[in-house]
Amino acid sequence: MTERMPLEGAVVLDVSQVMAGPFCTLLLADMGADVIKVEKPQGGDDSRAMGPPFIHGESAAFLAINRNKRSMVLNLKSEEGREVFRRLARRSDILVENFRPGTMENLDLHYEAIQKINPTIIYCSISGFGQTGPYRSRGGFDLIAQGMSGLMSITGHAGSPPTKVGVPISDLNAGLYGAYGILAAYVHRLKTGEGQHVDTSLLEGAVAYTFWESSIYFATGEIPPPKGSAHRLNAPYQVFETKDGAISIGGANQSTWEKLCGVLGRQDLTQDPRFLTNADRVRNSRELSAALHPVFLQREMGEWLALLEAAGVPAGPIYNIAQVYEDPHIRDREMLVELDHPTAGKVKNIGIPVKLSLTPGQIRRPGPLLGEHTDDVLLWLGLDRSEIAHLRDLGTIA
Repeated sequence: MTERMPLEGAVVLDVSQVMAGPFCTLLLADMGADVIKVEKPQGGDDSRAMGPPFIHGESAAFLAINRNKRSMVLNLKSEEGREVFRRLARRSDILVENFRPGTMENLDLHYEAIQKINPTIIYCSISGFGQTGPYRSRGGFDLIAQGMSGLMSITGHAGSPPTKVGVPISDLNAGLYGAYGILAAYVHRLKTGEGQHVDTSLLEGAVAYTFWESSIYFATGEIPPPKGSAHRLNAPYQVFETKDGAISIGGANQSTWEKLCGVLGRQDLTQDPRFLTNADRVRNSRELSAALHPVFLQREMGEWLALLEAAGVPAGPIYNIAQVYEDPHIRDREMLVELDHPTAGKVKNIGIPVKLSLTPGQIRRPGPLLGEHTDDVLLWLGLDRSEIAHLRDLGTIA
């Protein structure tokens, strides 16, 4: 195994904050990119103030999503700050911003302006609604995107009020699609030498997750309702309560359905006209749940999981967050990591979810202190100590 990482040598100029943009650049940083996080002088990234909890003065939210990055403070409202930014852009391979459309234009740091000084740059814009369209200038937040994408209408249980997905899925998916677009553009640049503008949004990132629900609507014209934990196209594929906790069951095909009935001692259900095929079971899902729930309540969760595993029926416990990180498989897959932070001490973080056999990603440093690497970045850029001191006196850097 080599120590080299797949994006080693790529320089990312990151002028994003809070969630969607920083998640995008986190994905790139974990794979070896040198991410230079540009923060404003007044408090830096807004997520630095998001909390509680704080770990010895450091926001847990900020630390979670800004590892492997270098932080510099730069006042983009000053011409001197914008000129430093342009110098950084000339030496960068990738630029990521998640301001409201129009902000970078007002600073004269938009794609067309940066492309003139660095024609090969890959410039990624992540916003609430995208760089075009009638909603272009609207501010975007995860909750708004979840509502407008239809996600909230299909989450929760029948009859419940609109419910958001438990995580900020619009933000995260926009960041993921941003990284996906950047990497696709990076491959194109390696082939042709051409840079380009990558444009994605929270709304599109959320709509793109409604594959089953949109396909049902396209095919039938019916508007899918929320289904709780149940699947729209397979049954039984849902959560059941046991004597001491809940488990999820994946009876997603005929063979598994028949094995499940054997474990439950309800082989008669395989001959029930309501449940003969998967289509029948989906059509009669309420009756199916009513038949299965009382059986699951007869044993404890651990007993059921052992029996189901032995029979080859996919099943799993419903964990809370603490239980997730106590699971031996999660630990074996290195999805819990611990880092040394200069002020917060030992901090825990989520591991890298993609394992590469030859060039694996690495978690090399914790989330940076505000402006921790300002001087290092400017020295790398070619400024000398006197120039750095002058910029500090002007308030351009901090």
